[in-house]
Amino acid sequence: MIENMTIFQLASASTRYASERQELVARNIANADTPGYKARDLVPFADSFAAQSALGLRGTRAGHITSRNETVFTSPFGVESPNGNTVSLEAEMMRSNEISGQQKMALGIYQKSLQILRTSMGRK
Repeated sequence: MIENMTIFQLASASTRYASERQELVARNIANADTPGYKARDLVPFADSFAAQSALGLRGTRAGHITSRNETVFTSPFGVESPNGNTVSLEAEMMRSNEISGQQKMALGIYQKSLQILRTSMGRK
């Protein structure tokens, strides 16, 4: 029953998105000194969730259908390093903090929705 409720699907998708995005930030930081490496990020959550919902696709096992839409973006300061790398450690740390907040929000939505569902059933 819970998996069919839209709010739980949204919270779950948002948590997965934040996890995948945090993984890309970690990869960007790990390759901060790699010559020619281009920093990557995911397309905005709203775009990826809307596209996945419109198609009606559902993964039945890990790796079956991925919602991962990576995009290469330019340095936030518009400057490449001399070796062609576009990773800015400061920008990646700010992005990591932003993602942490998004993940906490998604988990909060899930917990509050579950609490409302329990209350409506007469449980605490």
